[in-house]
Amino acid sequence: MALILSIESATSVCSVALHQNGEFLGLMELNQENVHAKKLMILIESLFDKLGLNTKGLDAVAVSSGPGSYTGLRIGVSIAKGLAYAHNIPLIGLDTLNALAHQVIPFCSIGDVIVPMLDARRMEIYMSIVSSGGEIIEASQPLIVEENPFLKYLNTGKVYFIGDGVEKLRGILDHQNALFPNVLNSSKSMGGLAFVKYQRKEFEDLAYFEPNYLKEFRVIASKKNPLII
Repeated sequence: MALILSIESATSVCSVALHQNGEFLGLMELNQENVHAKKLMILIESLFDKLGLNTKGLDAVAVSSGPGSYTGLRIGVSIAKGLAYAHNIPLIGLDTLNALAHQVIPFCSIGDVIVPMLDARRMEIYMSIVSSGGEIIEASQPLIVEENPFLKYLNTGKVYFIGDGVEKLRGILDHQNALFPNVLNSSKSMGGLAFVKYQRKEFEDLAYFEPNYLKEFRVIASKKNPLII
């Protein structure tokens, strides 16, 4: 039996969930800017109280490891490290975009593609590309978008664009095969991934683990004006 607490703090969503052997038990979350420092521990305590459980029963802590908000990631990882150290349990790091993509997989058909994307600023996003079966086609990366870089996928099947980076790019991404379900980050999708890593003993080093801060943006240049880089 593995009771795992999952913490998601990479975006404005402040979210915690408990899973037992990958099965969902409960969730507490807020979608509000700049509340992680004040609310994250309160949400954890409230979740355990709601389920009648105690942190002493935890077998591992999973945390969203980025990319995402610098401050949010630091807070989430710091709290996860503290709990793991205090209870002498493993720490599990999960890619933020991959966990986001797994919310949509149950609704996908074979051949569909998922593009989770997080708002970085201006026309900058963090993104990855995931298959309908959960395989990573393109790993998490930063990107500056000036034209649609996903046409090769859109021209062959349905593409699900999800996350808080979608809205500002909706016009650029417009295509008959583009789908825009309103899906944001949540710790609820982390439990299954965390349990797989728990079984494989893929744990982080508490002393050296740091969030994944992606900084170098790749530019998709506009073909309309050769002077635009």
